[in-house]
Amino acid sequence: MKIRFGRLLLAAGMLWLPLLLSAQPTAHYTPGVEGIKGASLPPPGFYVRDYNVVYYATRANDASGNNAHVPNFRAFTYANVPRVIWISDTQVLGGYVGVDALLPFLYQSLRVPGYDQGTLGVGDFFAESTLSWHPRQFDLAVGLGVWAPTGDAPTQPGPSTRAGLGYWTPMLTAGATWYLDTNKTWAVSLLNRYEFNTKQRDTHITPGQAYTLEWGLSKTVAKVIDLGAVGYYQQQVTTDRGTGASPDRDRVLAVGPEINVVFPGPMLFASFRYNYEFLAQSRAQGHTFTLTLTKRF
Repeated sequence: MKIRFGRLLLAAGMLWLPLLLSAQPTAHYTPGVEGIKGASLPPPGFYVRDYNVVYYATRANDASGNNAHVPNFRAFTYANVPRVIWISDTQVLGGYVGVDALLPFLYQSLRVPGYDQGTLGVGDFFAESTLSWHPRQFDLAVGLGVWAPTGDAPTQPGPSTRAGLGYWTPMLTAGATWYLDTNKTWAVSLLNRYEFNTKQRDTHITPGQAYTLEWGLSKTVAKVIDLGAVGYYQQQVTTDRGTGASPDRDRVLAVGPEINVVFPGPMLFASFRYNYEFLAQSRAQGHTFTLTLTKRF
């Protein structure tokens, strides 16, 4: 099947980043890094992507979603995440076989009563295999990957700004992009992830399983520009287990705008999105900004 590079490279792809703060207590995957055409993978080739993610919050919520009024609360993260992607010409069940890997570099700071610290470090390594299909009005993709506890992780329960989480996490991914018109100028995308967390090596707490949904609705306003609305939902599905584990399950919803631009000559893609968290339970409520650059070789 002949696939147009520009249209599919506008897809945000399937990315996962670690973020350890009270802002995100359970999941390895950080919501908000994908949006417009986020369930689409590019055509066969080799790609290098660079993700720049900023998360900022000055409010922490209780289990009911109300402001917990934590004095002087502040959470900040900047993550730079290089990722390599290879989509092969090999097909299994009609889908293109792909592999990718990433390693995050993080600066995180957290201020709560009794704790005020910032840390620069290398996060947990992630690798996965994927299958992707491109029928006439759809892009479909599935993935199976694992997070390895390679980063510096916390040694006791409680707030931490260390870059690693300290446990293995297998993760399943499945998504679809639906082009609503024959010219493929309108698109709706849904991207699902499910994480199976294992026991943390030092605290001996097993974080609950987590589900994440990211969505995007977009319109091509020029041959190389897409505009749209995006959002995410993340829910802790099961309760943490172990001595000192929290009985609460965190949840967050967010929405915001996105712009994508393709530069056909250098085969370069850029996207910028902002997500405002309008509901959060048992976690911080804040803002996520993501700038992504992709180069095809």
